[in-house]
Amino acid sequence: MSKTSKIEQAYQLACEQYAACGVDTEKAMKALRGVAVSLHCWQGDDVGGFENAGMDLGGGLAVTGNYPGKARTANELRADLDMALSVIPGKHRLNLHSIYAENSGKKVERDELGVEQFKNWIAWCKKNGMGMDFNPSFFAHPKAASGLTLSHPDKAIRNFWIEHGIRCREVGAAMGKALGKTCVTNVWIPDGMKDTPVDRKAPRERLADSLDKVFAKKINPKFNLDAIEGKLFGIGSESYVVGSHEFYLAYAVRNNKLVTLDAGHYHPTEGIADKISSVLTQIDEILLHVSRGVRWDSDHVVTLTDDLQAIAQEIVWGGYLNRVHIGLDYFDASINRVAAWVIGTRNMLKALLMAMVAPIDKLRAVEAAGDFTSRLALQEEARTLPFAAVWDYYCMKQGVPVGSAWLDEVKLYEKNVLSKRQ
Repeated sequence: MSKTSKIEQAYQLACEQYAACGVDTEKAMKALRGVAVSLHCWQGDDVGGFENAGMDLGGGLAVTGNYPGKARTANELRADLDMALSVIPGKHRLNLHSIYAENSGKKVERDELGVEQFKNWIAWCKKNGMGMDFNPSFFAHPKAASGLTLSHPDKAIRNFWIEHGIRCREVGAAMGKALGKTCVTNVWIPDGMKDTPVDRKAPRERLADSLDKVFAKKINPKFNLDAIEGKLFGIGSESYVVGSHEFYLAYAVRNNKLVTLDAGHYHPTEGIADKISSVLTQIDEILLHVSRGVRWDSDHVVTLTDDLQAIAQEIVWGGYLNRVHIGLDYFDASINRVAAWVIGTRNMLKALLMAMVAPIDKLRAVEAAGDFTSRLALQEEARTLPFAAVWDYYCMKQGVPVGSAWLDEVKLYEKNVLSKRQ
């Protein structure tokens, strides 16, 4: 029996088992085909960008490892993304930071950026039928050296970053218009203090005023949506973060913005799954940055953990797929960077499919009846349903490698391409 026949046979057996639980696997796979995960460009070059080679990241950001083969140019980074996307099922998106501008050898400051510096990225996405998301870069810059940007007490420095934010929203809108797919432009700033501040109020008032100026221009939401991302703490901002979750949640509700929930930006024992339905009762849409924190916001490669499955369950079971923008956010330089993209993205898709083939109707029915014994029993039985057979079949039908076969292709790419980079 051929490998294809074995996959099909296993799927048919799994399909029957799921059907007995009231689950339509074909419907689930169709739903997954409509999900576009936003792949973060910064995994491919350790958040280097093309603006200032060797510039210290700052802002609490740190990338560890020196695995060979890091992308050194935009063309190399796009080639690496092409490789990753070729073994990931579905059609996805690109998440780009402004430091990945291509300035053609000219000095273009961040408060001068325009769509011209991103035309090659737009062309690449158009060729691949992909949408784009965008991020201003409020770090790795002399005017961010103090750890303060939009909340800085110096008006001139604040104005520089305000203009950067304005320019990036305009770039995001141009991306959305050019590609016919709405761009989400996400604002995250590193602003905070290492030790206990005396005045927590004034920086937050300055940040609110700066955000008002950044968002003052009305932009068609068909082209661009604004998101704001909070954080609990970071390296260099252990005691105080100006843009906390509470600050941004209140601002988003008041100003009709998206809140970004990052899996690593809360207490190490706090998950973001429960926040999804909580926040979506008050605002229309949210952005997720899915990562994996180990003891802190360390942005490890996404693995198929209970936390990831809980996030996917909340999205799928809550009927939020059209209201949640799913992006990845991690950077690991200790392993093959292309493989890191593939592992994380495939795991995000696995978690979503697992939620889609769970017997949720039956679970809801017993919960509504107050039969919590059956709820727990059925939840545990669902863990051993033959999900892997459905996932393998989905990958095969999408024309990408089944199981770990994708690793062979990435290893061959490493041998022929990555290993030759110095």
